[in-house]
Amino acid sequence: MTSAEPDPRRWKALAVTLAAGFMGLLDVSIVNTALPSIQRELPASNGGIQWVVSGYALTFGLVLVTGGRLGDILGRRKMFLLALAGFVLASAFCGAAPNEWTLVLARLLQGAVAGMLTPQNSGLIQDMFRGPERGRAFGLFGATVGISTAVGPVLGGAILSVASWRWVFFVNVPIGLLAFVLATRWLPKAPRRHGRLRDEVDFAGIVLLGLAVLGVLLPLISGGMWWLFAVAAVAGFAFVRWERRTVERGRPPLLDIRLFTGTPGYASGAAVGAIYFCGFAGIWLVFAIFFQQGLGYSPLESGLAVTPFALGSAVSAAVAGRLVSTWGRKLTAIGLTMVASGLAVVAVVVNLVPPQFAGLAVALPLLVAGVGGGMVISPNVTLTLECVPAPLSGVAGGALQTGQRIGTAIGTAVLAAVFHALLPGDYPRALSAALGCAIVITLIALGLALAELRVRRARRPLPEGAVISQD
Repeated sequence: MTSAEPDPRRWKALAVTLAAGFMGLLDVSIVNTALPSIQRELPASNGGIQWVVSGYALTFGLVLVTGGRLGDILGRRKMFLLALAGFVLASAFCGAAPNEWTLVLARLLQGAVAGMLTPQNSGLIQDMFRGPERGRAFGLFGATVGISTAVGPVLGGAILSVASWRWVFFVNVPIGLLAFVLATRWLPKAPRRHGRLRDEVDFAGIVLLGLAVLGVLLPLISGGMWWLFAVAAVAGFAFVRWERRTVERGRPPLLDIRLFTGTPGYASGAAVGAIYFCGFAGIWLVFAIFFQQGLGYSPLESGLAVTPFALGSAVSAAVAGRLVSTWGRKLTAIGLTMVASGLAVVAVVVNLVPPQFAGLAVALPLLVAGVGGGMVISPNVTLTLECVPAPLSGVAGGALQTGQRIGTAIGTAVLAAVFHALLPGDYPRALSAALGCAIVITLIALGLALAELRVRRARRPLPEGAVISQD
């Protein structure tokens, strides 16, 4: 097999990496259903419980770009195996935690290693697949993202119905160990590195970007310390200036800013993804409150009520991955339109039907919204990364997902604030108001996608892996 030939193990390798990535993304939401049991059995304070959820999201978002860059430097196979081993150990640490603050510490660690693991997926797809196959691979990646986001409450409720809350974490251990063994056999090895790691890692950039991301995420997650936004702005400005100077000196930056200014489609695609996640990810919290507190559903019943979205997203993401090379950005625009339309119908229906029929009444519009969501995630990732040079694919994927994590935090905070502003009392009206915000955000993403579609029509197609402009 020559270096130009595709690796015959690439689809097996993709299955292993997606299984591991699914665990990392699933743990963002699956723990929500276990919070009452954790608080009761440990016991845990309200503050500790909040950090069980928010600590994972915080450290996950903090290290995505760094994890992607380390994968570019050290090799994605090595980074994947190290991060997967860390995730398995951290999951066992979570499940065995004897008190709340041990669990919080374990969740912080688990989020960090999951954030190191996740960008290796997109990087490996860039490395192993070419042409239409890359779209198919990203389609499966998009299906994994969509399913993991929506199915967490269902799996969490199912586990709690037969076992202790600790198995929400312990279930990762056997799956992770199997994935680790298979990954050692199927993931391609990177060429041996030459040179010192300290000469290739931008430590100052890591610190500055970490401060910027922390300054945005921590206030949104904790609901306080808003002054950190000012810290984020200063750190973000300093990070951009530092990265430009690093490139001018001929040293490798953490995040090459020319990805945003010189790589066709990257900046607009990253913006579409971040804004879509701002509207999409926040709906699961308000749905859970609506069904469980407003209608008295169990955690499992609440999760099943939103399953049509997950199923629609999974199927359409896989199909869209095959169509993206032909349809391009049109898929994203159609998908965003379907998401907004489906959520609009849900917002109306919950105010018209009796509460006992609400779960059944929203099934079809949620299915439509889910099909649209699957047409957004995987095509957008494919189109955003299509012109990124392979040596930067890890850090580019990490930056893309950092935007999605920030969008998730913003959307969850905004939608929850709007929902709670209309409570106690009228749960259907509160849900409709929150979904109205999600629809407006989705329409903003649609406007950006349509603008990008016009730009794509105006320019000539670029070759795969086009070199970043030096201007």
